[in-house]
Amino acid sequence: MTSLSRRIPPLPREEWTDPAREVFAFWGEPGAWDNGSKINLVMVLSNHPALAMAYNVFGRHLLVESTLPVRPRELIVLRVSWNVKCEYEWHYHVGYALSAGLTIEEIAAVGIGPDAPNWNDDDRAVLRAADELWKNSRLSDEIWAALSARFDRHQIMDLVFTIGQYGMLSGAIAAFGVELEAGADRIGWDLETESGRPPGGSYRPREVEDWAAQNKSTLRPDHRVKG
Repeated sequence: MTSLSRRIPPLPREEWTDPAREVFAFWGEPGAWDNGSKINLVMVLSNHPALAMAYNVFGRHLLVESTLPVRPRELIVLRVSWNVKCEYEWHYHVGYALSAGLTIEEIAAVGIGPDAPNWNDDDRAVLRAADELWKNSRLSDEIWAALSARFDRHQIMDLVFTIGQYGMLSGAIAAFGVELEAGADRIGWDLETESGRPPGGSYRPREVEDWAAQNKSTLRPDHRVKG
């Protein structure tokens, strides 16, 4: 994505109100209240603090507080990102998926979909659910039965909303023209990075203490996250 596609810029410093700073600091990023977030998505959403905070509460539940286990959660986000071609979410969730225990081979198979030979029945049901809701805005009785055999009611509800929320977020990223951060070691659809290094694991916001400083595996070697 080039700068020509950027429609809503990161919030300029002269517009940093206290409500905007609350958005910067929501995810616990060190120094964000004073210095702004280093995450472009956060800074773009900060243009509308009331919307951003409402979204953040919802997004935090699905990203870090969901009842759905982390493996199916990451499979969903990767498959939705692949289906809608959201490079920004793909880049970050490759790292999250690796930290969750998925292999590079499994992440590559996400692009093939539920019929790839890499999946067990649980994975296949999750990927098919992601595809059905994306294509039809509905789940078939067959997929509902498959999910019900594997997940409880809360988990299925979280699963369905995760599929929907990442489709919504991917559309917003594309519509607003949110660019990958300067210095990020871009991870392509083929899982090749610009630096030539293999992709590494990374951490979700609040998953570990000082998560922003530890996410060096998604950044170029010369990039330093400052607190």
